[in-house]
Amino acid sequence: MAIPDPVVIDRTGGDIHAEGARIRANGPVARIELPGGVLAWSITDHELARRALSDHRLSKDPRQHWTAFAEGRIGEDFPLIGWVLMDNLTTRYGADHTRLRRLTAGAFTPRRVEAMRPEVEKAVDELLDQLANCEPGEVVDLKARFARPMPARVICDLFGVPAGDRERMLRGGEANIDTTLTPEESAANVEQWHREMLEFVESKRRDPGDDLTSDLVQAQEEDGSRLNDSELVGTLHLLLATGTEPVMNLLANATRALLTHPEQLALLRDGAVSWSDVIEETLRVEAPVAHLPFRFAVEDIELGGAVIPKGDPVLINFAAIGRDRSVHGDSADAFDATRPDKEHLSFGHGVYRCIGMPLARMEAEIALAGLFRRFPELELAVPDEELAPQVTFIMNGVENLPVRLTPRTR
Repeated sequence: MAIPDPVVIDRTGGDIHAEGARIRANGPVARIELPGGVLAWSITDHELARRALSDHRLSKDPRQHWTAFAEGRIGEDFPLIGWVLMDNLTTRYGADHTRLRRLTAGAFTPRRVEAMRPEVEKAVDELLDQLANCEPGEVVDLKARFARPMPARVICDLFGVPAGDRERMLRGGEANIDTTLTPEESAANVEQWHREMLEFVESKRRDPGDDLTSDLVQAQEEDGSRLNDSELVGTLHLLLATGTEPVMNLLANATRALLTHPEQLALLRDGAVSWSDVIEETLRVEAPVAHLPFRFAVEDIELGGAVIPKGDPVLINFAAIGRDRSVHGDSADAFDATRPDKEHLSFGHGVYRCIGMPLARMEAEIALAGLFRRFPELELAVPDEELAPQVTFIMNGVENLPVRLTPRTR
C-alpha cells in the first residue's frame, strides 16, 4: 500500500482543526512536513497518544536521540531551532528529566496551589476593576486586557519577577511559539532570552527573596540535585512560558465558546453544568496547546500501524486528539459542557503531565467565574467567524478577542 504524502504544516496556524483532520485521514500516526522541509510524525489518536506520552522509547532529548540533529544535518537554520536548543524538562530524558521535574514539581502541589488562591483572586479582581472603567458599549480586546495579563501576573509573582521586567521576560516565550519567525530570528530570540534570564538569576543569587526562583537557586547547592545555570535558566524559560500562554488560551477559548453557545451559558447560570465542566470541555475541544514538539524515537517503534524509525521526531497533536471520534463520537467537534465524557490529554500524561495543572485549573475557574459574574451582558463585538487564529501551529487560540462588556445602549 502506498504511503500517503506528508501533510505540509501551515506555519501560520491558519486552521488548526482542518489540518488535524487532514493528518488523521492519513492514519492515527502519520507523516508531516515541518517548516524547513523537516519530516516528522504526528499522533492524532487519543489512545495512541496516551501510550506515547508514557513510552520510554520516545525521548525528549534531541542531543541524544534526534539523529539528524546529532549528526549536524539539522542546524540553526531550522525554523523551530528554539525548541531544540532549550535546556529544561522539555529536552531531557530518563534520570535527567526525573531530576529536573523533582526540583520543580514541589512548587505546584495541591496544597501550595491552594495557598495561592487569595493572590489569584486579587489579580482577577484588580483586572476586572480596570475593565469596569470602560465606557458602556466600548469594544475591548479581552485577550490583551484580561486573558493574558492575569496568568502572567500570577506566574511572575510566583517566580519573583519585578514588575518592570515582566514584559521583557515573557517576550522570549511568546516569540518561541511564533512559528512564522525566520531561523535567524528564532536563534536570536533564544540567545537574548537566555541572556536576560541569566541576568535575572544572578539578581536572585545576590538578593534572594520569598519566591520560586530563589528556591531554585538555593536548590543548586543541594547534594545530588545540583542544577547548573543552563538547566536553571531553561527551567525558568519553561515555567514562565507554560504558566502564561496555555492559561491565556484556555481563558480566551472558554469565553469564546460560552459567548457563541448561549444555551450552554444558560445551563451554566442555571447550575446544570459547573465551571469545571466548561473548563474541561474547553480543554478537550479547543486544546490550548495544539501541536507540541518534540519527541524522538530511541529505537524503531511500531505504533498505530506505522513504523517510526529510530531518530525520527514525533509531535503530539493535542488539538486533534481532543476531537477523536473513537472516544467522543460524531459530536467530537462540538462544544458541549453536558458531555458525560470530557476526557482529554491537554495537560499531557504520565511523567510528562504538566506540573502546573492544578494552578491552571484554579486560575481558569476563578477568572472565568469572576468575568461572567462581573459582566453578565458580555458579548462578542464581531461575528465569531471574523476572529483570527493565533499565528502559530504550536498553540491554539485567537489573535485577539474583541468584546463588549456591556451593551451599547442600556
